[in-house]
Amino acid sequence: MEKQRYTKMVLLERVIDEMLKQGKSHKEIEIHLGLQGDRPVHNFLKQRRRKEKRVTAGIPMRPKGRPPKGYVKPEVEKDYEIKRLKMENELLRDFLQVTGRK
Repeated sequence: MEKQRYTKMVLLERVIDEMLKQGKSHKEIEIHLGLQGDRPVHNFLKQRRRKEKRVTAGIPMRPKGRPPKGYVKPEVEKDYEIKRLKMENELLRDFLQVTGRK
């Protein structure tokens, strides 16, 4: 059984686009570039169209993989910071009332 090869298709994107403009078929491109697998050019183009469609619809791209330990989303961090500042203001206000300044 032959070992499966992985090819970073993004690096071949320009070459694939040029060959498509020349009128070559997906199979001809696969043979020329030595790509193996089940329709790699077709799947790459399909994936690229899907990404473009999401971008035009305004859907943000999500990062791949698992977030690092201790990672906090910026929105959650903002909410926490606002809550902490409100508590601090309340504490200072109470302190000023106890000392009789206001």
